[in-house]
Amino acid sequence: MERRHIEFQGRVQGVGFRATARDIASGHPVTGWVQNDPDGGVILEVQGPAPAVDAYLEDLRATMGRLITTEHASMMPIDPQERGFQIRR
Repeated sequence: MERRHIEFQGRVQGVGFRATARDIASGHPVTGWVQNDPDGGVILEVQGPAPAVDAYLEDLRATMGRLITTEHASMMPIDPQERGFQIRR
Protein backbone atom coordinates (compact mmCIF):
# COMPACT_ATOMS: atom_id res chain seq x y z
CA MET A 1 0.00 0.00 0.00
CA GLU A 2 1.29 3.46 -0.86
CA ARG A 3 0.13 7.06 -1.14
CA ARG A 4 1.43 9.57 -3.68
CA HIS A 5 1.09 13.35 -3.75
CA ILE A 6 1.30 14.66 -7.32
CA GLU A 7 1.31 18.24 -8.58
CA PHE A 8 0.33 18.59 -12.24
CA GLN A 9 1.12 21.70 -14.29
CA GLY A 10 -0.03 22.66 -17.76
CA ARG A 11 -3.49 23.38 -19.11
CA VAL A 12 -5.10 21.39 -16.29
CA GLN A 13 -7.74 23.79 -14.98
CA GLY A 14 -11.03 24.45 -16.72
CA VAL A 15 -10.74 21.29 -18.86
CA GLY A 16 -12.46 18.68 -16.68
CA PHE A 17 -9.24 17.35 -15.18
CA ARG A 18 -10.64 16.90 -11.66
CA ALA A 19 -13.85 15.19 -12.82
CA THR A 20 -11.85 12.93 -15.11
CA ALA A 21 -9.45 12.04 -12.29
CA ARG A 22 -12.40 11.09 -10.08
CA ASP A 23 -14.14 9.12 -12.84
CA ILE A 24 -11.00 7.15 -13.69
CA ALA A 25 -10.48 6.39 -9.99
CA SER A 26 -13.86 4.63 -9.89
CA GLY A 27 -12.38 1.93 -12.13
CA HIS A 28 -9.43 1.24 -9.83
CA PRO A 29 -9.10 0.08 -6.22
CA VAL A 30 -7.71 3.45 -5.09
CA THR A 31 -8.78 6.27 -2.80
CA GLY A 32 -7.74 9.90 -2.66
CA TRP A 33 -8.65 13.39 -3.74
CA VAL A 34 -7.97 16.02 -6.38
CA GLN A 35 -8.17 19.82 -6.22
CA ASN A 36 -7.18 22.93 -8.13
CA ASP A 37 -4.10 24.74 -6.89
CA PRO A 38 -4.19 28.57 -6.79
CA ASP A 39 -1.03 28.61 -8.96
CA GLY A 40 -3.00 27.16 -11.90
CA GLY A 41 -2.04 23.53 -11.40
CA VAL A 42 -3.88 20.56 -9.97
CA ILE A 43 -2.91 18.64 -6.83
CA LEU A 44 -3.82 14.98 -6.51
CA GLU A 45 -3.28 12.41 -3.77
CA VAL A 46 -3.93 8.77 -4.51
CA GLN A 47 -3.43 5.65 -2.41
CA GLY A 48 -3.83 1.95 -2.84
CA PRO A 49 -1.74 -1.09 -3.74
CA ALA A 50 1.28 0.10 -5.76
CA PRO A 51 0.17 -1.68 -8.98
CA ALA A 52 -3.29 -0.10 -8.69
CA VAL A 53 -1.83 3.38 -8.15
CA ASP A 54 0.43 2.88 -11.18
CA ALA A 55 -2.48 1.67 -13.34
CA TYR A 56 -4.68 4.57 -12.22
CA LEU A 57 -2.00 7.15 -13.04
CA GLU A 58 -1.30 5.47 -16.38
CA ASP A 59 -5.00 5.74 -17.30
CA LEU A 60 -5.13 9.37 -16.13
CA ARG A 61 -2.07 10.25 -18.21
CA ALA A 62 -3.48 8.41 -21.24
CA THR A 63 -6.64 10.53 -21.04
CA MET A 64 -5.26 13.90 -19.90
CA GLY A 65 -1.56 13.67 -20.76
CA ARG A 66 -1.77 16.07 -23.70
CA LEU A 67 -2.70 18.82 -21.19
CA ILE A 68 0.06 18.04 -18.67
CA THR A 69 3.42 19.76 -19.14
CA THR A 70 5.04 18.70 -15.87
CA GLU A 71 4.29 16.64 -12.81
CA HIS A 72 6.07 16.31 -9.49
CA ALA A 73 5.37 13.33 -7.25
CA SER A 74 6.29 12.49 -3.69
CA MET A 75 5.38 9.71 -1.30
CA MET A 76 3.04 10.46 1.60
CA PRO A 77 1.94 8.56 4.71
CA ILE A 78 -1.07 6.29 4.19
CA ASP A 79 -4.46 7.60 5.40
CA PRO A 80 -6.13 4.47 6.81
CA GLN A 81 -9.44 6.31 7.34
CA GLU A 82 -9.84 7.51 3.75
CA ARG A 83 -12.77 6.15 1.76
CA GLY A 84 -13.46 6.84 -1.90
CA PHE A 85 -12.00 9.41 -4.24
CA GLN A 86 -13.29 12.96 -4.14
CA ILE A 87 -12.95 16.37 -5.68
CA ARG A 88 -11.92 18.98 -3.13
CA ARG A 89 -12.91 22.58 -3.63
